[in-house]
Amino acid sequence: MKMRIAFLGGVGTVTGSKYLVEAGGCRILVDCGLFQGFKQLRLRNWEPLPVDPRTIDMVILTHAHLDHTGYLPLLVRNGFKGPVLCTAATRDLCGILLPDSGHLQEQDAAFANRHGFSKHRPALPLYTEAEARAALARFAPVDFGAPRVLGNGPTCPTITFLCAGHILGAAMVMLAYQGIVMLFSGDLGCPNDPIMREPAAVAGADFIVAESTYGDRTHDPRDPQEVLADVIIRTARRGGTVLIPAFAVGRAQTLLYHLYRLKSANRIPDLPIFLDSPMAIDAGAIFHEHRRDHRLGETECREVCGIARNTREVEESKAIDRNHVPAIVISASGMATGGRVLHHLKVFAPDPKNTVLFAGFQAGGTRGAAMLAGAPQIKIHGEYVPVRSEVANLDMLSAHADADEIMGWLRHFDRPPRMTFVTHGEPAASDALRHRIEEELACRCWVPAYRDEIELT
Repeated sequence: MKMRIAFLGGVGTVTGSKYLVEAGGCRILVDCGLFQGFKQLRLRNWEPLPVDPRTIDMVILTHAHLDHTGYLPLLVRNGFKGPVLCTAATRDLCGILLPDSGHLQEQDAAFANRHGFSKHRPALPLYTEAEARAALARFAPVDFGAPRVLGNGPTCPTITFLCAGHILGAAMVMLAYQGIVMLFSGDLGCPNDPIMREPAAVAGADFIVAESTYGDRTHDPRDPQEVLADVIIRTARRGGTVLIPAFAVGRAQTLLYHLYRLKSANRIPDLPIFLDSPMAIDAGAIFHEHRRDHRLGETECREVCGIARNTREVEESKAIDRNHVPAIVISASGMATGGRVLHHLKVFAPDPKNTVLFAGFQAGGTRGAAMLAGAPQIKIHGEYVPVRSEVANLDMLSAHADADEIMGWLRHFDRPPRMTFVTHGEPAASDALRHRIEEELACRCWVPAYRDEIELT
């Protein structure tokens, strides 16, 4: 009995996670993410998947972020007919993330066609909102800690979801087959996150697929509330607005938590706070429904989610840009790759009174990475927008474990795995983590490349 794994994404980059496992006659795709960032990566979304979607029996999702789920509508459109297994919170979050992704792609294509800045005639969306909703019909939730047999026979593989922290519903996937145990870390959360529960300690596995987003660095040890307060105070003194591009799921809720604590303690000026993301607003409601998946109590959760003025309608969003009073604006997306935040950047980035405050890791090739590197201008909707505002980053707010925290999680294992595959990182980060694992834990490691395959025995 053998297992095989093929790395179809999430290697050499932090996006596009897709791992194809073959075991017991089953073809299992662990995660089904979109490539983001550099153009050569984004183009992979438009290429045929290296495996026929009709031959995949099931998809297993570690969590809801689009770099792990956003390719699902295409997979279904191209013939996948199996179940999509995930936790209940992941299912609920995908219920807003995937349709929103399709809707934004339709909007972007229509905007490009109206203004004629696309090289394509006509510009087309990668998939539509309707196709995203069709994919949701395939979702089947599985409880944390409840083994699920992937088939009907006694030799079929079994999966178990374990808490990964990171965001609501995020899970590690333990896949067992004929005495072989393979563990996918998914995106590991930080053990001391104020909101999310810490990643589960795991005793052992034969093979580990471990993320390495922060594999070559540790988080800034400063208190995020201190840094956030300093940015808000100095921006308000200039009469400016703090624009925070933030992931609608996870990061937006963390930011609201810190703003709630700062306002409650009168540590920041009493500025209006706008949550300008319908998806983040809906995610807040789901956050409240799945309180067992995080640390906040019912009252605190309600107060945190209620600290901001929710702006759902387009006209409400446009009114923010006409507001000349200092404010705090949280808007998706977190790496400024799309969504309403692009329209806000056109208004706020050229003015030195304002601050554009990122809130975590920025993948190479994104506008966020360019701005943090000091780019004097960024391209939005076919036009170059000057960047004269202050640009800062709350990198200590990352929902990913850093290098020391990943190593701490790996030290829980009571025996070394046969092999650790270091994935979901840019090349320098993955190789740095590989080196630490080999040197400090005496474990065999491999950093796979795109489309690498290996047989596990």
